[in-house]
Amino acid sequence: MHVTINGQPRDFPQLAPGAHLGDLVAALGLKGDRIAVEYNGAIVPRSEWSGTALADGDKLEIVHFVGGGCEESFLIDSVAGCIEPPAQN
Repeated sequence: MHVTINGQPRDFPQLAPGAHLGDLVAALGLKGDRIAVEYNGAIVPRSEWSGTALADGDKLEIVHFVGGGCEESFLIDSVAGCIEPPAQN
């Protein structure tokens, strides 16, 4: 099976024709609860991975979720990340 993942061509000889998205996630050794998968331009919910068949030439984007956060005294900005709140006078 030949697919493109995050812009990189990859070959998975262990995946037979008709393999599903869940099979690919397992072949990559990824934890399904910590990733999101875009399949040929559409986000696929985890509940649909076992029913989403792969084919040669498919394009996938896989994003890993990363834990962490800000201290309580900090604010979260969607662009800058953790920032200190403005000083109160």
